[in-house]
Formats: sequence, C-alpha cells, structure tokens
Amino acid sequence: MLPDDKAITLGHPSYVWRFGQDRRLALIREYAPLEGQRILDVGCGLGAYVKKMRTFSEEVYGVDVDPEKVAEASRTLPNIHLAPAEKLPFPDGFFDVVLLHEVIEHVEDDRQAIHEAHRVIKRGGRMVIFAPNRLYPLETHGIFWRGKYRFGNIPLVNYLPDFLRRQFCPHVRAYTRGDMRRLFEGLDVEIIVHTQIYPGYDKIAARRPRMGGFLRRLTYALESTPLRAFGLSHFVVVGKGQRTVD
Repeated sequence: MLPDDKAITLGHPSYVWRFGQDRRLALIREYAPLEGQRILDVGCGLGAYVKKMRTFSEEVYGVDVDPEKVAEASRTLPNIHLAPAEKLPFPDGFFDVVLLHEVIEHVEDDRQAIHEAHRVIKRGGRMVIFAPNRLYPLETHGIFWRGKYRFGNIPLVNYLPDFLRRQFCPHVRAYTRGDMRRLFEGLDVEIIVHTQIYPGYDKIAARRPRMGGFLRRLTYALESTPLRAFGLSHFVVVGKGQRTVD
C-alpha cells in the first residue's frame, strides 16, 4: 500500500520554466503546430505548459487530478479542469493537439488515458507524449526500499526484470519502445515520430555551467545516433487518421 503522498504518486513536476522545458516545447512545435489550435494539456499541474502554449493560442485547456494544483492554476489561467486522464470532460474530436507530458506513467490506466486522448482529438490532429524510458540508466522517481520511499536518481533499477522493478517502483511506470507502441494498438493513428531524448541538465547547469553545457552537447549529439535509445524520455507524436497501429 503506497503512502498518501501526492509528491510520490503524482510525481515532481517542474515548477520553474528553464532550458529543458524550452527544448521540449520546441520539439512539440516541430511536429505539432500550436498557432491558433485548440490544445489540451493532460496532467497540467500548475499550468506551466498551458501558460506557455497560450502565447500561440487562446484556446488552451488543462486537466489534472490534484484539486490543489487545479485551484492554484485556475487563479491565473482559464480552462483548467479537475479530471483524470482516463475520463476527460470534453466531447469527441474537440482538440487539435493533446499533450501528455510525463503523466501516463502515473495514471491508473495508461492505455485508457491514451484512448481518451485519442477520443478528444480531431481527425488530422496530433497527440504528443513524453514518458520515462526504461533504458535510461537512472530511475528519476526514487524507489521504495525497506518500506520507505527514497528520493533521488537511483541507478540500474529500470534494468531489473519487471517483477523486481515493481517491488522498488510500484508508484511509477517506465516504458520500452515496444511498451509505447502497444499503447496505440487498434487506434487509427499514424506515428509521426518516436524517439528518445536526453535531459535538460538544468540543475547541473545552474551549479556547474561548464559541466551542464558539456553534457548537453554530448548527449544531444547522441540523439542522432543509435545511443538515443538510452535517453531519459520517449518523445512520441501520433496523428489521428485512417491508419491503424497494430
């Protein structure tokens, strides 16, 4: 039984917009144009991405399961709703773009969350997903050890067999490439891009700028090689259309 601690079960979203978020927003815009679109951020937290995407469109919505974050975000942002990813309070085909940024690993039913996102996207619209990569050498969400949660970046946990990893990380999923593809089985989507990306190294860069810059140059170069497979997160963009992913 997990402790009633939202920081563990719902993750630690970034509350400060930094280089890493700018880089991810640029990736989103490369594959899913935002200008003038109706956009939904699923798992919006305090609304950092909602706020940024409102510079491209006035019709940006957010949903989250945390009432406190929804209340806080609603103080400065419109269209913020309390709802789970598995049951979105919107009609079919309502959005042009749906973003699920580091959220499906925390939901009760990740496949249902993907199906709901697909439901509310217009034909020809885009779904954008960032999710933890099982091949990344560190588990960034911490682990449970001897009945207690241990915060931090824990090495090699994600390389354990599933039954062992679940003992350490019952609070969060991590995905192989095949796991990500299986989430779309049976849906009429076309995969526009599926790759892996490395971190922003924002905390390292703040303390040691040269080291942060070196890590960015090195690992971002790896994203153009097969070693991208070891990146921090999957980056997936699918288009809703006629093709079915089996």
